[in-house]
Amino acid sequence: MTGIVIAIDGPAGTGKSTVSREVATRLGLAYFDTGATYRVATLACLTEGVDFAVTSDVAAIVATMNVELVLDPRNPRVMLDGEDVSRQIRTDTVALTVSKVATNLEARPILQEMQREVIRMERDGGMSKGRGVCVEGRDITTVIAPEAEVRVLMTADDEVRVARRSDEGADLATVREAVLGRDRRDSAVVSFHEATDGVHTLDTTHLTIEEAVRAVMGLAHEAAL
Repeated sequence: MTGIVIAIDGPAGTGKSTVSREVATRLGLAYFDTGATYRVATLACLTEGVDFAVTSDVAAIVATMNVELVLDPRNPRVMLDGEDVSRQIRTDTVALTVSKVATNLEARPILQEMQREVIRMERDGGMSKGRGVCVEGRDITTVIAPEAEVRVLMTADDEVRVARRSDEGADLATVREAVLGRDRRDSAVVSFHEATDGVHTLDTTHLTIEEAVRAVMGLAHEAAL
């Protein structure tokens, strides 16, 4: 029997990462933030000084970059050329640039196939030893893992999402652009605001983290029955 896949979609600031990590920890699953693949690709392009307007050059970097993902929910890490870049990919520079990779129609399919391969590996073995993966990110419930046993679209009011990110210590104007501006840009290539058939909507505007975790855990237990 192959492992379970829990796929959590939705815009930034809804709690996807926090909830996904906690669910993965409690269920003994791998944790996979697909957004990190776009961020590390952005960092690789920035490091190489690539012109983001030349889409084929960006795609070439993405296709050849040396990336390793550590999917431990207690300590997830992203390695680029053997170096831990988990902090670097969360900088404002990367956050304000990542949409240039995410909306690149030559680079995006390369990253999508990388994401599918990670999920396949965790179904059959990998860090979780075949128990499965809790995976979160844009278009994960529809394009990357439409066959997932649990599919959730997490939502929250815009101002709540911005406030949550600004609570992390970043400048409010920068956060607003990184959250809402990225939503606008990414919406050109992916839908992540409305649930499709079979996808459960979870509005976290007024939920605590624990309440959101319990909701997802409940869906996972139902799927396992």
